[in-house]
Amino acid sequence: MKFLLAAATATLMALAVAPAYSADLAPLNSDTEKDRIDWSQLEAKFGAFPKLPAGTKAGAVSKTLTNEYWRSLGEGYKAFGDKIGVPVVYQAAQNEGDQLGQLTIAEGLVTQGYNVLLVSPQTDSNLQPIMEQAKAANVPVVNVNDAVIPQAEHYVGNVQRDNGVRVAKWFIKNRPNGGKVAIVEGQAGVYAAVQRTDGFKSTISEGGKFQVVASVPGNWDRQTSYDAATNILQQHPDLIGFYANNDGMALGIVEAVKAAGLQDKVAVFGTDGISDAYASIRAGELTGTVDSFPVLTGEVALEAALRLVAGQKLPRVVATPQALITKDNADRYSGPEARKALLEDVAAGQ
Repeated sequence: MKFLLAAATATLMALAVAPAYSADLAPLNSDTEKDRIDWSQLEAKFGAFPKLPAGTKAGAVSKTLTNEYWRSLGEGYKAFGDKIGVPVVYQAAQNEGDQLGQLTIAEGLVTQGYNVLLVSPQTDSNLQPIMEQAKAANVPVVNVNDAVIPQAEHYVGNVQRDNGVRVAKWFIKNRPNGGKVAIVEGQAGVYAAVQRTDGFKSTISEGGKFQVVASVPGNWDRQTSYDAATNILQQHPDLIGFYANNDGMALGIVEAVKAAGLQDKVAVFGTDGISDAYASIRAGELTGTVDSFPVLTGEVALEAALRLVAGQKLPRVVATPQALITKDNADRYSGPEARKALLEDVAAGQ
């Protein structure tokens, strides 16, 4: 036990002092990085998908497979890998707090000879030690969504702040008289949670009609969020809405709202676009979500990663799409029609 504790302590210390992956790169802010390209422009700017070295294989490590979003991301990796004949191994930590377990998985994928590594870190720092190991092995690393490794050379994902902005704009448009709102945040300090929260809070505060009466951690957990929402509703029975940093938390909030008998008065929005969120929206329970299209994100991320393997020089950030989903447009963005709808949005400048 003492050995395990010492090893864990040493690893956590390494997270804090791990050297920068590329000293000439400024710390990455994936939302504002100017060296970027939209997902829809990859082929137009870099041509048809290139020929890859024989035997190319990709490794990917995610936060957890208990969350549908991350399972869907893996489906996207597999779909694109199957399409071009590249095997993909996709592994994940036991839960969204298993930082050391995730690092161990990532280290194993590098030593097993994969040609590229796609990572969705637990936090901004827990996978930083893998960056030097991968660089020494000449393995490109692509940071895919959520937490952001500051010295990542390549990132694929959506504009996290915009998730919160889109929900705030819905409230401003659809609740013109304003009122009290609350936020249930994801894991403290994780880039995506911070940005989504800030996007919502700063946007809805403009004009002075809305008051954010609570912004509390839900830690990506449904039960924790149910409990948090229950407490908030007891303190603020005149609340008009919640914004949650992911759909699992939002669905917990919906249950708390229903238990309080306030489902006709309190709007609830999540983020991610998981299937349970769509079902709840269609049932008239969850008001909406910001779908970040994880299957499509996985496809785009693997395409970008393999273009790097082929020697192409991509921008530092490849931005993937998102859309605010309500009962009015849920069918348009569902299933195989989603890509078509998103490309139409790009053409329309949305």
